[in-house]
Amino acid sequence: MDARSTVREYYDALRTGDPLAPYFAEEHDGDDAFVKFGISERLTGSEQIQTGLRAQTETTAEWTVASHALRVCERGTHAWFSDSVSMEWTSTESGDRHEFDTRWSGTLTESSNRWQFVGIHVSTADEL
Repeated sequence: MDARSTVREYYDALRTGDPLAPYFAEEHDGDDAFVKFGISERLTGSEQIQTGLRAQTETTAEWTVASHALRVCERGTHAWFSDSVSMEWTSTESGDRHEFDTRWSGTLTESSNRWQFVGIHVSTADEL
C-alpha cells in the first residue's frame, strides 16, 4: 500500500468508527516526538495520541469526511500530504452536530511495507 492509500483509509476509518490508533507510529527506541494537532487539541507522544484517538472514537459518531484536494508525495520511507477536508460528526455525549471545513497536513513513515503517521495537523481556516 502507498502513502496516498493510507491517508484515504484513515478517512474511511473515521467515517466507519474503526480504530484510528493503528494509523499512527508508536515509540521506537525512545524516540516519541510524534504529534497530532486537531481542531481543539494537541496530542504529543504515541501514548497520548492513542488515548486521544480512542476517546474520539468512543465519543463521536455519524462522521462524514470529504477530501477536496489531496496531495501526497513519497520519498523513500517518508511521505507528506496536504488536503482540504469537509467533515462533520455528532457528539455521542451531547448529541450536538459539528461541521468544519478544514485543512490537513502531515508526515508519514514507512516500515515493513506499512505507512503510518508521525505527525498530523488539522485546522480550520478563517475567510480573509
